[in-house]
Amino acid sequence: MTRLPREGGNKTRLIPALGPAGATVFHDHLARHAVGRASSYAMMHEGTRLQIHVDGGTSADGRAWLGEVDCHTQSEGDLGKRMQAAVDLAFSNDARRVVVIGTDCPSIDEALLGSAFDALNHVDLIFGPAADGGYYLVGLSRPCPAIFLDIEWGGPQVLNQSLTAARVSGFDTSLLEVHRDVDVPEDLSSANTILTAGTALSVIIPTLNEEVRLPLLLDRLKQCSPHEIIVADGGSHDRTMEIAKQAGAKVISAGIGRASQMNRAAAMATGEFLLFLHADTMPPPEYHQVVTRVLQTPAESAGMFRVGFKGGLSITPLIESPLNLRGQFLDTPHAIEGLIMRRSIFKYVVDTRTRVWNPL
Repeated sequence: MTRLPREGGNKTRLIPALGPAGATVFHDHLARHAVGRASSYAMMHEGTRLQIHVDGGTSADGRAWLGEVDCHTQSEGDLGKRMQAAVDLAFSNDARRVVVIGTDCPSIDEALLGSAFDALNHVDLIFGPAADGGYYLVGLSRPCPAIFLDIEWGGPQVLNQSLTAARVSGFDTSLLEVHRDVDVPEDLSSANTILTAGTALSVIIPTLNEEVRLPLLLDRLKQCSPHEIIVADGGSHDRTMEIAKQAGAKVISAGIGRASQMNRAAAMATGEFLLFLHADTMPPPEYHQVVTRVLQTPAESAGMFRVGFKGGLSITPLIESPLNLRGQFLDTPHAIEGLIMRRSIFKYVVDTRTRVWNPL
């Protein structure tokens, strides 16, 4: 459940600190973060569907904002009626368990969503309590209209009133851990910390005797200050590892073979976004912004840069075009093209050994 970005119409209690435009930008960051986490969870759990319900515009407006997602316009009425309509739609589409979240709680992640769905195997209702007396998540294993009726939305008794309605209706209820929504300027510092971590970029470079080309790549990468640069070396006999360490990169010895080198580096990466590059590849100067923009689009879980070779040889287009077409239409990109993906998706692919977008 979220609202379309409209200057002056988003996070109004943050306007004194951020201004109307700043509050709307911050809302956009919150929404993309929350929807991105939910999208990743859905991708990693077969049979899970993600629906986005937007207020303040049409479903087409929502798709223009967030990409080609399953988007719906929120119904009329107060928040309870709008959530009830969204829940009814999900159950009418044969959902067995439904979890509803907003976009104001940046600490919601794939693990928390998993805990909510797991709990619904044992109870009728699950609430995620917010520190202000409301809730950041509600999950249902069967419809319970009473929890959405006659609630003083926005007040400090929302959770207590909802729990009372659930008990009166005879529903078994459980609670997740308490988290904070972002409502007032005092919430901004901790929220920004989470949002920054949520777009942290780990750059992974497999190397073998790359002392000539590696310095140029490291210089370019450091211009955008990524979260970390990991050089996975395959046994270089030159100054490759020394150069990487001097540049502040994390260096690991990973054995021979680019695939194993990149997989090992990805396993130790701590950024939410991963960028795989060969040492002879030069990303554009604004590469960090490009990666963030692509992977913050919920419909996208991975991507690549288009290839362009330096030198201007007549044969160059004959090499570039097949590489770009292969990645675009066959979903078989290569690290020479600057492969990007969410760390959670990469881990899922590796853990399940699923042959879905696994070029490494």
